[in-house]
Amino acid sequence: MRINADFSARAAVHADRVDWVPSPAAGVERKMLDRVGGEVARATTIVRFAPGSRFSPHTHDGGEEFLVLDGVFQDEQGDFPAGTYVRNPPTSRHTPGSAPGCTIFVKLWQFDPGDRRQMAVDTGGLDLAPAPGREGVEAGAILEDPDETVRIETWQPGARVSLPAAGGFELLCLAGEFTEGGETFRPWSWLRLPAHGRLDATAGGEGCRIWIKQGHLRGQARA
Repeated sequence: MRINADFSARAAVHADRVDWVPSPAAGVERKMLDRVGGEVARATTIVRFAPGSRFSPHTHDGGEEFLVLDGVFQDEQGDFPAGTYVRNPPTSRHTPGSAPGCTIFVKLWQFDPGDRRQMAVDTGGLDLAPAPGREGVEAGAILEDPDETVRIETWQPGARVSLPAAGGFELLCLAGEFTEGGETFRPWSWLRLPAHGRLDATAGGEGCRIWIKQGHLRGQARA
């Protein structure tokens, strides 16, 4: 299966226009944003767990990272409420599920094979600070290293955000809305810009809150 598999091209998916697709686990559905492979795949997906649903125990040979969008995600490591960002490195193992139900934004098989960092961050507790040279933008880092950065940004109403997508960008709108490329991105809409691209966006009338990953597409073209 190949969905938005050309990483040298801009890609956008508006989650409210995409149907939920059943997964192999009862009660677990997903909206596929990009994907290269079958059931084991390099993938970016929005996954919804119905109350009481879970996957069987499994190992993430290629690692996973996810952001809890609503509800409470649960596994052997504990309970992770909405706003929690989690990284489970290659070779990590768990039994994901949710007693109350939840929705997560998850990325699979996108780790450096030698990365063994495991982390869980409450993004709601991040200290956001004005972004230098970017009027109307505040940012808080979740992860920073030479290969990639992951952060939360808030854009004030009407803020114009223009900067090169050095190493590539991925944005997930968490609240509010913004426009880019003639499209309006509302909650759970996803945008990917290639390493040679540029972000030119404008926040909506109520501003917006954005999850951003940058740098991880450097050197990638077609998977």
